[in-house]
Amino acid sequence: MATSRIPRIPSAKGPLADGRRERSRSSRSRIAAAMLDLVAKGEVAPSAAQVAEVAGVGLRSVFRHFKDMDALYREMTEAIEAQVLPILLRPPEGAGWKDRIHDLAGRRARIFETIMPFRISANVRRFESPYLMQDYQRLLRLEAETLGAHLPEAVRADGVGAQALGVILSFNTWRLLRHDQGLPVEQAKAVVLRLLDDAMARWTEA
Repeated sequence: MATSRIPRIPSAKGPLADGRRERSRSSRSRIAAAMLDLVAKGEVAPSAAQVAEVAGVGLRSVFRHFKDMDALYREMTEAIEAQVLPILLRPPEGAGWKDRIHDLAGRRARIFETIMPFRISANVRRFESPYLMQDYQRLLRLEAETLGAHLPEAVRADGVGAQALGVILSFNTWRLLRHDQGLPVEQAKAVVLRLLDDAMARWTEA
């Protein structure tokens, strides 16, 4: 007599679990991509509902993968920094320190232009988010440290002068020129370089 066979239920470590993990990863990726897409298109404060709609998932799915909107902003920040930090941290080129600061200014203009919608979005929300406020302070320190690393000792010793250079080469100055005043990229660059040259004129090249 033929014996009946009991259907085998896939174990938690088998194909069923693998499929669930893959679907979970796919949903998380779509949610993060939707957040980036919304902000890149000018939505400075996207809601979880907007993210869910663009990602093609339910609202509950958003908060299954990200406990709150701060977690989504953290994911966005990590994605943007992975793209731009290698450019920012690469040593600037130039024969003298002023040439190297010029190179750094041009590089920052490219980076700031790329990250502007994402930084503006984070800035809008930072006053109600301890995480985003801390991240804002971290980015300010990063701007100051990456500039200070390429200044001569005499310039670093001039605290006010070094801070002035930091303001000129900051994201906030770039945002003021490009976003608030609406200057074209090349004109904004020209303004930054004029300010930079005027500020550096007080120090010798040596």
